[in-house]
Amino acid sequence: MEDMGRRQTASRRHCDGASDHIVSVTVDLETLRRKADAVVHADLDDCLVRLNAEFGEIAGKTLLITGGAGFLGYYLVQSALHWNGSVSSADQIDVTVIDNYSRGVPGWLAALGGDRRLRLIEHDITQPLAADCQAFDYVIHAASIASPTFYRQHPIETMDANVNGLRILLELARQRQHTERPVRGFLFFSSSEIYGDAEPSAIPTAETYPGRVSSTGPRACYDESKRFGETLCVNFANRYGIPVTIARPFNNYGPGLKITDRRIIPDLAQDLLNGRNLTLHSDGSPRRTFCYSADAIVGYYKVLTRGRSGEAYNIGQSGPEVSMKELAERLASAAREVLGYNGSIVTKESTDSAYLTDNPQRRCPDVSKARRELGFDAVVSLDEGLLRTLTWYAGNREGAYA
Repeated sequence: MEDMGRRQTASRRHCDGASDHIVSVTVDLETLRRKADAVVHADLDDCLVRLNAEFGEIAGKTLLITGGAGFLGYYLVQSALHWNGSVSSADQIDVTVIDNYSRGVPGWLAALGGDRRLRLIEHDITQPLAADCQAFDYVIHAASIASPTFYRQHPIETMDANVNGLRILLELARQRQHTERPVRGFLFFSSSEIYGDAEPSAIPTAETYPGRVSSTGPRACYDESKRFGETLCVNFANRYGIPVTIARPFNNYGPGLKITDRRIIPDLAQDLLNGRNLTLHSDGSPRRTFCYSADAIVGYYKVLTRGRSGEAYNIGQSGPEVSMKELAERLASAAREVLGYNGSIVTKESTDSAYLTDNPQRRCPDVSKARRELGFDAVVSLDEGLLRTLTWYAGNREGAYA
C-alpha cells in the first residue's frame, strides 16, 4: 500500500455532454517538492550570472522594494539576497521590503525573515513613510494589485498605489536629490496594459505606441493609473533630474505567482493539479506572448541600473505569440510530463459579466529598445517556462507559496 503522505491522487468526474470520465493525477509529493526547489535554485543561479554587472552597481547599497511580497517580489527579493551569498560583506545589498500584506505574508518571505540583510516593513505605501525609512540608494515601486479580477474589486486602492504611492516616493527622491546621498536609481512598474487593444499594425508593440485604452471601463483603474504614473515619472525626471525609469511588463508568469491569482496560467494550473479538465472562459482566440519570471527579473534590474532617465522599456518575450487555446494545450503537455495528466480542454462562459470587457485581442512586445540599450533578451522558451512553473506549483500545492 502506498504511503499517502508521499503520494496523492486527485480525481474529479466530468460531463462533456457525451460521456462522464475521470481525470486522475498521481503525484509523488516529496519528489515534486525537491524538483520545485531545484527550479528556484537554478533560476536564482541564472539571474546571478546574467545580472553580475547590474548587481555590481547596487553592491554595498540599500534597495527598497515596495510590494515586495507580491509575485514579482518573489525573484526581485531573492535574487538580490542570492547575490549577497556570493560576495563579501562590503558588497552585499541591504534589501527593505514594504508591503501592506493585503493577501497575507507569503511563506517564502516569512522564511527569509531571519536574513540580516533583509528588513520587512508592513506599511500602506499610500501613506507617508516613517522618518527612519526614507533613505535608500535604489527604489523599485512594484506595489499594486495586478490581477484583473482583484483590481476590479479594489479599483480605488489600485489607483492610490499607482499614483499616490508613487508620488510619495518621487517626492522623497526629489528631497534627497541634492544631498550627500541622492537616490541613484528608481524603477516604476508600469504595464503592457497601457497600450490597450492595439491595432494589428502596431503589433509587435513598441514603446512609441500611444495606446488605445478606455478611461472608464472595468480595467481603467489599472490601465489609466499606470499611464498617469508614467506621466509623473517623466515629469519628475525632466523637471527635477530624478533618475527614474519605467518598465512595461508583458504577461509575466512563473514561480511566485499565486495559484489563486485568477490569471490564465494559475487558473489552468489549478485545473491541472485538481485533476479537472482545463477550462477556458473565452473562445480561446486571444493571443499573447508570455515571459518567464526569471527572464523578466533580469530585465527589470537592467532597467533600474542601465535605463535612461524618464524612459520606458518593454520587458517581455517577443515570441511565440500563442492563442489561449494553444497555451492550454502546451500546459496540458507539460502536465502529462510532470503529473501524468490525461484531461482535455473545455470552454465555459465566465460568471463574471465583465470578464472579457476591454480585454485586448493580441499582446506582443517589440523589445528591440531593451535589447539595444540594456542588452536584455528573454532566453527561457515558453514550453520550458511552463514546465518549470507547473513543477513549482506542483511542489508547493499544500503550502502558502502557491
